Amino acid sequence: MNIKSLLLGSAAALIAVSGARAADAVVVAEPEPAEYVKICDVYGAGYFYIPGTETCLRIGGYLRYDIGVGDSGTLDGVNNVPDDKERGKTNDTYYKNMRFALRTYTGQETELGTLKTFTETRFQFGNKSGDYTGGATDWQAVSKPVTLNFAWIQLGGLRVGKDETAYDAFIGYAGNVIQDTIIPYGIKDTNVVQYYFDAGSGFTGVVSLEEGTGANTIDSYVPHVVGGLKYKGDWGAITGVVAYDSNYEEVSGKVRLDVNVTKELSLFVMGGYGTDDNSKDDAANFLKIHGRTQYKPWGGNWAVWGGGTYKFNDKTSFNVQASADDDKNYALAANVAYTIVPGFTITTEVDWDHYGNYGNPSVYGNWSKADKKDGVGGIVRFQRNF
Repeated sequence: MNIKSLLLGSAAALIAVSGARAADAVVVAEPEPAEYVKICDVYGAGYFYIPGTETCLRIGGYLRYDIGVGDSGTLDGVNNVPDDKERGKTNDTYYKNMRFALRTYTGQETELGTLKTFTETRFQFGNKSGDYTGGATDWQAVSKPVTLNFAWIQLGGLRVGKDETAYDAFIGYAGNVIQDTIIPYGIKDTNVVQYYFDAGSGFTGVVSLEEGTGANTIDSYVPHVVGGLKYKGDWGAITGVVAYDSNYEEVSGKVRLDVNVTKELSLFVMGGYGTDDNSKDDAANFLKIHGRTQYKPWGGNWAVWGGGTYKFNDKTSFNVQASADDDKNYALAANVAYTIVPGFTITTEVDWDHYGNYGNPSVYGNWSKADKKDGVGGIVRFQRNF
């Protein structure tokens, strides 16, 4: 009897222990929900942390559709500047271009300062122009080469990679018109080694060693050199840049004044001057004819640009630019930009060009003579930024 009771008691104890263990196995702490996207607001809107890192990433860009009419210079489709060899030609139909620009931005704080990167890749489809010669004529719509327009790394003030030349980017572009380079003020793309510095009290500067672009790429170990200084205040800014072209040992410079007249009205004027003693007789390259070089792409020694922006309201603005150069080329561009909804803007622009020595065969040769001395055209642009 005692043995039977002992066996029954032992069995009951074992069942109780097993049940307790089973109960313990069921009661497990639930895992915390994973946070796949964590907002990073250090560098502005749109950034988020790459999971598992301290690097902040932003993905953006724009889609742009241009419809051009008339007989003024057409856009080249790569840098959105007038194609030099198309200036003054009559267009028999519309010319169009669709562009998708994909941009990436990163930022991370380090013991040596902020580490940043930026890239922009462009995909395009449109009418053939100077950047594409794959057998298509001017009016045929074709897919254009994919281009890497920006790809640079910056740590603190030091930047290396592919960028727009500091000769353009530091001083600013010639207004908010689409065709701001009818009288060209610079050539944009180049590989660079740059240093930006902030002296405080509104003063900033840059020094840039550059490889050049296309036929203006350096032909020795001596780089092109660009330097710039800027003072910026509430009233506006004054900026100057100077560049040394190592291929031709020429010097060019630009100065610019920006004035915020009122909350609605802002004005600018920019002047450029460059030497051409060693380059003006080089007829082997189109840009270098009559002294058009990496940092002096305008005709003759001097050029000037001026204009402004008037904001009617938060959605609508009027932009205008007038320009001229020493070769008696003149241009006027004006547009109205209207933001339908945030991120989507339609711009309608009218452009006028007068070709001075540009159309003179005694200066540029018969192959570059413009069909007309004056050209009038227009562009309608639809752009979605994101």
